[in-house]
This record gives sequence, structure tokens and C-alpha cells, in this order.
Amino acid sequence: MTFGVGEFLFLIGAALMLASYLMKSMLPLRVVALAGNVFFVAYGLLEWKPLALALYLLLLPINAKRAWDIRKLVRDIEAARGDTPLADWLLPHMTRRLAKAGTLLWRRGDAANEMLYVQSGTVRLVEYDDKLGAGSLVGEIGLFSPDNRRTQSLECVTDCELYSLTAEGMYKLYYQNPKLGFHIMRLVVGRLIRDAAVARAAAQSTSPPPLPAGPSADPPPSATSA
Repeated sequence: MTFGVGEFLFLIGAALMLASYLMKSMLPLRVVALAGNVFFVAYGLLEWKPLALALYLLLLPINAKRAWDIRKLVRDIEAARGDTPLADWLLPHMTRRLAKAGTLLWRRGDAANEMLYVQSGTVRLVEYDDKLGAGSLVGEIGLFSPDNRRTQSLECVTDCELYSLTAEGMYKLYYQNPKLGFHIMRLVVGRLIRDAAVARAAAQSTSPPPLPAGPSADPPPSATSA
């Protein structure tokens, strides 16, 4: 049995698509799937298979868009310096929302299903009476806590412009690029260290002062004659 050019194009496309299903890294997966689409489109044109051609022409821009999005995320993460705020490159993947002053965004113990970036305004962690202004990212600890529960209540002190990223959105971004996990862990550890420092300072301020030292047990030195 002989194979024509069309059959070879089909086999190459099928091999690339199969390889994409076996890959774990998202960017190479999308690139290989995109290459497979190209071979299938060439096969459909050469052998004139209208249904196959229509299907893979439809998948071509989808895979191209996904590959571009993942590549952009990779570049943004790689370009981020150690002191670059996570929200600088996370913001495009978040959803904008507005909240009025006095709004209770969540209570301590609530299920944690999102984290927030404060674009403008002021929010307050109620239990610590800790106010966070523009540029703050809050709620990330609850997404990674064992029971996915809020550790602090959060309310708006002023009218706020917020950006939200759901837990599902965070997991999708993490799946697309595991490097995201290191940035999130750095943020979480920094927040925990800060909270621990606040707790220590509060404990020291409320602890009783030390007792005055008692009289010395040693006898006073004897006087010497001149």
C-alpha cells in the first residue's frame, strides 16, 4: 500500500496531536497542537476534505490564542524582578468590581473562593484593625489554607475599586505555569511573617513589666583604713 502526500500530512498531524496529549507543560503542548492543526489543514486542502478542513480551521485560531496567552504569561513572570509586585502581571487576569464604604467583603471563617487586589480605596482586616491601601493584595492565604477558610474578616473603609481572581482562575494560571506557585508562596510567606511580627509586638505591649531586681546577696565591701 502506497501513501500519497495527503496521507503523510495526515499521519504527521495525527502524531503531533497525539504527542500534545502526552505533554504536561502547557506552552509546548499548545505549540505542538498548533503544528498538528497546520498539517491537518494542509491535508484537508490537498485531499479536499471539507469537514476536516472546517474543523481544524476552527481549532487553529483557538490553539494560536491559547499559545499566545501562555507565552505572554511566561514572559511576564520571567521579566518580573524579585521586588516586582505580583499584581503587576496578575491584574490582566482579574475581574474588576466596585464596593462601597462599609461593605463587608467576607467574614472570618467564610469559605475562601477569591483573592482581591486593591486598585483604589482602603480595606481593613477587622481582627487586626490593619488597614490596606491601593496596591495591596489580600485573601491569598485563604486560598491555600488546608480548610480553605478565611483567617480574617475584611471590610471596605472607603469606596473601593477592586480586582478579583477566583480560586479556579488561580489554579488555571498555576497549571499553565508552575512558576506562579513560587511567586504566590513568596507572597504568602511574607504576609505570614508580617502577621507573626504584629502578633509578637502586640503580646510584648500587653505583657507586665519585669519585676525590679531584689537586694544583692553579696555583702557590702568592708571599708579600708587610710
